[in-house]
Amino acid sequence: MRHGITKRKFNRPTAHRISMFKTMACSLIEHERIKTTLPKAKDLRPIIEKLVTVAKPNTLHARKIVLSKLHNNVRAMKKLCDDIAQRCKNRNGGYTRILKAGFRYGDVAPMAIIEFVDSSLNQATSSDQNVDVSTANSVE
Repeated sequence: MRHGITKRKFNRPTAHRISMFKTMACSLIEHERIKTTLPKAKDLRPIIEKLVTVAKPNTLHARKIVLSKLHNNVRAMKKLCDDIAQRCKNRNGGYTRILKAGFRYGDVAPMAIIEFVDSSLNQATSSDQNVDVSTANSVE
């Protein structure tokens, strides 16, 4: 019986599943926004949230722990510790957001976008949208 077991198996062996989530975590840190299936996004969220919490102190020990969880990807570790964790310094959890993105063509799998709440991409898109609205009003 599977009482009290919360994680999904995704029809993969354990090693493949762990590797998949490490790779997805690296991609999310590097791009700050990825599109994946909704169940994978929901299972990736606690992994990322714990990594950001560990990276907040920005000590050597924290960097080593984060590096061990990210396939020894130094670039992702540096971005997480130096950039993302410092932006989330005053936030007590809730570092990511999951947005539903419809269904995938072909197998009708529910898709989602997972992104960081304090992402520079979010600020850029909101400022671009404001500019587009103001130019559209001035043209008319």
